[in-house]
Amino acid sequence: MEIKTVGVIGGGTMGNGIAHVAARSGLKVILHDIAQQQLDNAVATISRNLDREVAKNKITADDKSAALARILAAPKSAALAEADFIIEAVIEDAEVKSKVFQNIDGIARPGVILASNTSSISITKIASRTKRPDKVIGMHFMNPVPVMTLVEVVRGLATSDQTYATTKQLAESLGKTPVEVNDYPGFVSNRVLMPMINEAIYCVMEGVGTAEAVDSVMKLGMNHPMGPLTLADLIGLDVCLDIMEVLHNGLGDSKYRPCPLLRKMVDAGHLGRKSGRGFYQY
Repeated sequence: MEIKTVGVIGGGTMGNGIAHVAARSGLKVILHDIAQQQLDNAVATISRNLDREVAKNKITADDKSAALARILAAPKSAALAEADFIIEAVIEDAEVKSKVFQNIDGIARPGVILASNTSSISITKIASRTKRPDKVIGMHFMNPVPVMTLVEVVRGLATSDQTYATTKQLAESLGKTPVEVNDYPGFVSNRVLMPMINEAIYCVMEGVGTAEAVDSVMKLGMNHPMGPLTLADLIGLDVCLDIMEVLHNGLGDSKYRPCPLLRKMVDAGHLGRKSGRGFYQY
């Protein structure tokens, strides 16, 4: 099946980023969210981000207009029946994602691949809620989507070779570099990244160093572009906690136990950039 129209479920940070790159790459995009305000915010964000690309001479003003014209903001999920490939990008909650896939399985045409942007949740588990598990796959984009080139392509137990090949080809058409990984908690990216972030939080909690000190050591000593606590604030501390819970529960190893300070900050609503306060003030 030739992919001309991509459905994106979820108008948040990842969803609008995926819609952005798909529309910029010449695909028609059906962007679905149940909240009209979220859709309005998503389109406004895409417009601003395209403006930045125009300012940097990466695209022209006409390119921006054409990309925006290719995006249909759809508050009704029925609109996704027209999509040739669907990417889910809702909150990182296994039950929520499973319900989304169960619903969309009844809307999408036969043969349409259903991909999840999950950063840690089992693709096999999500696929089991559909009648097309061979056509369910993980497509984990990195944030910010328009800038970062990696896409982890995650094969579930039943994912077919054809589904993988089609997804890989789509990622490449979006200007991304797909890397195949298998379905284990956290995949590769977050199985390596999140324990580092969690340990950095332990360093703050135990008084080993301030957030600034921890980030400076990792930037200057390890040549990381940003420190782990700055990155945690960017990702969202609630998301970091969710992923650590998936790792801890899924792998059963105490080394993945979420830091108590991380739990406390999430309980306090200090979620990072999106709430205005995390390890730093915004």
